[in-house]
Amino acid sequence: MLLSLKMALSDADNGEGGESDAIVTACVLGGFSESSETRVLISSLPEVHGDTVTSESTTQRFLVIMNRYQEQPHLLDPHLEWMLNMILDFIRSEKSPPSLVHLCFKFLYIICKVRGYKIFMQLFPHEVADVEPVLDLMSRQDPKDSETWETRYMLLLWLSMTCLIPFDLSRLDGHLESEGGKAREPTMDRILAIAKSYLVVSDSPRDAASVLVSKFMTRPDVKQKRLGDFLDWSLTTISQTNDQSMRDIMVLDGALQSLLVLHARLSVCTPTILQCLEQKRLSESSQAMLRKLGVKLIQRLGLTFLKPRLAAWRYQRGSRSLAANLSMSQSASTTDAVSPDVEAQEQEEDYDIPEEVETVIGEFLPHLSLKSLSLNVIFFDLCCCFSSFQETDNAWHGGCLALAELGRRGLLLPSRLTDVVPLIIKSLTYEEKRGACSVGSNVRDAACYVCWSFARAYEPKELKPFVTQIASALLITAVFDRNVNCRRAASAAFQENVGRQGTFPHGIDILTAADYYAVGNLNNCYLNISVYIASFPEYTNAMIDHLVAMKINHWDSVIRELATKALHNLTPQAPDYMATTVLPQLLPMAVGIDLHSRHGAILACAEITHALYKLGLQTNRTVVDMISSECVDALKNIHQMVRVGFGGELMRPAMCGLIEKLSLSKMPFKNDPVITGWQWLIDDTIKSLHLVSSGAKDGIMVAVVSALSALCEEYYQAQAGQADSQMQNVLVSQYIEGLKSPQMLTRCGSALALGCLPRFMIHSKLKQVCLKFCLQQMCSVSQKEGSFTEARRDAVRAIAQVCVKAGVCANGSPDSALCLENVAEVYGTLLESMNDYTTDSRGDVGAWVREAAMTSLMDVTTLVASNHFFIFYHSVCRVNRMMCCLAQQAAEKIDRYRAHAGNIFLRLLHSTKPAVPHIPHQEELLSIFPVLNWNAPSQAFQYITQLLRLPQYQYHTLLGLTVSVGGITESTVHFSSQSLFDYLKGIQDNNAALAQFGDTLLSIFRDNLRNDRVTIPFLKMLNQMLANSCFEIFTTEENHQFCVDLLALCKELKKSKDISKLRACIAVFCGLIQFQGEVRKKVLSQLLMLLCHSFPVIRKTTASQMYEMLLTYDDVIDPEVLDDVMTLLSDTNWEGDLATVRPHRNQLCDWLGVPRPQVVAKVTI
Repeated sequence: MLLSLKMALSDADNGEGGESDAIVTACVLGGFSESSETRVLISSLPEVHGDTVTSESTTQRFLVIMNRYQEQPHLLDPHLEWMLNMILDFIRSEKSPPSLVHLCFKFLYIICKVRGYKIFMQLFPHEVADVEPVLDLMSRQDPKDSETWETRYMLLLWLSMTCLIPFDLSRLDGHLESEGGKAREPTMDRILAIAKSYLVVSDSPRDAASVLVSKFMTRPDVKQKRLGDFLDWSLTTISQTNDQSMRDIMVLDGALQSLLVLHARLSVCTPTILQCLEQKRLSESSQAMLRKLGVKLIQRLGLTFLKPRLAAWRYQRGSRSLAANLSMSQSASTTDAVSPDVEAQEQEEDYDIPEEVETVIGEFLPHLSLKSLSLNVIFFDLCCCFSSFQETDNAWHGGCLALAELGRRGLLLPSRLTDVVPLIIKSLTYEEKRGACSVGSNVRDAACYVCWSFARAYEPKELKPFVTQIASALLITAVFDRNVNCRRAASAAFQENVGRQGTFPHGIDILTAADYYAVGNLNNCYLNISVYIASFPEYTNAMIDHLVAMKINHWDSVIRELATKALHNLTPQAPDYMATTVLPQLLPMAVGIDLHSRHGAILACAEITHALYKLGLQTNRTVVDMISSECVDALKNIHQMVRVGFGGELMRPAMCGLIEKLSLSKMPFKNDPVITGWQWLIDDTIKSLHLVSSGAKDGIMVAVVSALSALCEEYYQAQAGQADSQMQNVLVSQYIEGLKSPQMLTRCGSALALGCLPRFMIHSKLKQVCLKFCLQQMCSVSQKEGSFTEARRDAVRAIAQVCVKAGVCANGSPDSALCLENVAEVYGTLLESMNDYTTDSRGDVGAWVREAAMTSLMDVTTLVASNHFFIFYHSVCRVNRMMCCLAQQAAEKIDRYRAHAGNIFLRLLHSTKPAVPHIPHQEELLSIFPVLNWNAPSQAFQYITQLLRLPQYQYHTLLGLTVSVGGITESTVHFSSQSLFDYLKGIQDNNAALAQFGDTLLSIFRDNLRNDRVTIPFLKMLNQMLANSCFEIFTTEENHQFCVDLLALCKELKKSKDISKLRACIAVFCGLIQFQGEVRKKVLSQLLMLLCHSFPVIRKTTASQMYEMLLTYDDVIDPEVLDDVMTLLSDTNWEGDLATVRPHRNQLCDWLGVPRPQVVAKVTI
């Protein structure tokens, strides 16, 4: 955007960098990635120049590469020099034939076209030694050769650069007599002749010739000796040609271009040139190109007659002190010190305007339409851009930019500000909806640019009548605009006005809160900065009115919701205005036709009413005392006037928000029929959740739960702390029934509804709600209901919420409180939910349930510990199991859930108020765990593995580590395996510790033998352990029991049909070969049987793994047959049919001394 870009550049110049909060996604190149290929193409020029086909293909490829950088030519800058040098080496070589030279110049032209001649020509060598070779090469060119125009074009640019040498060109001539006695032409004359000859050609070198003239004719020596002659030639050429033939048109074009580039040097000859142009009557030419060049030349010549003059009302830079500028309007003396003497400027003597100016204006008039002859009419046309209904946002954008430029250049008189300022104010909030989005951010940014430019264009007294309007509009844009660039542009414009005008109310104070960077965060703008700005009375009502008029009906729901929250926060600044003006204005919109307006108005009514209620608490007044009875009735009847079917995804949460806020505001609706209507809306929303899109369901459920909780708290109490028994029975029975719904979202909503009920609503209903057949039953995983993961998650959350609200009473009734009788069931349900590893197409969805179970366990444990400490004395095993399960989750592979479990583990461990008793090894745990980032595997696993030395945590910690070490995430596998091996390395000399670790490992394997989630990672982890010789101490003992048991368990997995499991099992078998005794023979027997597995891929994998095994462990077989075994394993096609493979396998059995496996015939019964 214009202004934000200016400010960003300004900040960069001042050294005040900062990263923008706005992230722009674009398809851009990161650098010149074809550098190597380009170098090869240029190097191949000597080989390809002679072959037309090869030459054209090389040129075309180079052109394709260069064209990629048309929009980002700056990426070529680091590579331009070496490309130019490589090509110039070929050009300068005396051995290069003409075809190669022309091809090289064609490559140079392609680069020049992409990067631009102004940048590229500066790289040409331009020393004294380069002048003569370039001039000679240029002289040898044929201007009529259409095939080599690129050569002439680039030579003219090169010659232009050589003209910059700081020596008089006559010094290059030496003796002008040649060897034959014939006079040699001076260098200056040769260059001038070349320039003239190419100014009249019809192809592109004509443009390069004009560049040559601009460099050559501005040299002091050339200007003194040849400028007059060249001017005569140009004027003669213009006079003697016409625009009837194409050749004359090209000649005229070249002559006009030559004068155009020299206009600054022609001030003495300007009348003569104007007379020539007047006689030529270029304005009547049929060629638009000639008319344009003529007007351009006349305009530049005309400016030489006018001396610059600054309007008296223009902004004058005064003191460099900001304090002085801010106080200029308060003290006349200060004003005199700050600003120059305006009267002295007005008394400045006028000067005579030359008659030639009339000629210039006379030449301009035929090129202007009648409606553009005066600034007044121009201003009128600009105003039409803003007032016409047919004008698009592009017209508004262009109009704003035009006004900004007119103001900056002193062409917009102060008398016009009365008409301009209202248009700018309107442009600052311009937005037009287009489908599902809107346009207008460019207009608002340009309007900020106008305000920024006006601050630099006018004296403070000129803008003083409009200060309040401009300041309010800029702050509204800076705080409430959806686009971050517009917010920052408005902040920058406000800052510019505060600094230069010094009349903006509370400018410095506001800038400290709403500077360029502070407005980058949208939430901060709406909820915090707006409140601070509204504390100044000059801006309060304007900000509120803008939110009501422009933001609560915005197309973006995020903006609508933020606007309603902002109105809530602004209510204390103007409570009477909100109650008497804003609320009556919103109520008709809440039942209107437009969906977005209806949504925003309902939320705004709810937020304002609740804000008024909180204000009333401070003055002992109710909401009814602060708003009219008509508003109260309108609020009560909104739900009857609004249809939630159409736009239900917006209207249902909005109506629930209204119910919640009106309930919290204690509106006098108890026993009113409206309560029945509200309850029906809540219940219907829960039943209809399955009809809602997935993106909106979470927001709707949150709104429903909040509304139901507030509604029950306010309207369903028969007396304080006692529920209306009828509503209690109805709601509890209804939501319990909803737990059995075939719709998953209805189950979720019903579970959350039960969890949000106030304490008095679940009194004497705890067993019915929480235990046995309701929430507890929902938490169990069954094959039939395996897909109801979200429902189980919400049921787990609801159990904790119900228990917390019911409270704890050790010897109380299990139907009213958490007590000794039912605490075991609650803990059992939550701990069982920690083992939910359900997966579907979305992945490990059971993690949602585990996360909820961890949070619920913490809440329930904290509740019990803080109220009835001694209950834990009857539940030591439950605390042990809870901490072990948390340790397991803290060792698993998903970062988010590992961090959640770790944080809860440490919170319970360090909890002192209340303190959790019976935590196993609490002292050791406190010494192990510091404050750490559980999300980072590099930090977490080095502490988690230390739990392996604590017997009660070893099983669960190792179970969690299994899926991490045997996982697929590289960072998790690396750090978890490294920490595990460090632990195992530390116990290598401790036989008892290693034996205990081995027993735990076998227990995990045995318990999860049919659980693929654990088995496959376990085998991968075991393979790493064996490969790292973690059990080397066991290899010294023949037939060690650990090896025997491990082999027996692995043999069970050999029957699997899972390829990944079989591959992992093969790797483990090969690792077990290191153990001595009969185990080794049994391992070899299992591997040889796998060589004839029914899956070819398993046979191939087994052969490959055995080959590597024999290379690693060379003591497995007799050295005499080792080579034969290795050859047979490597050369046999193990993917062939079994009949072919089996003899080779049997041969291996004989060499290895293992009995041949016998094929067991299937018995048919």
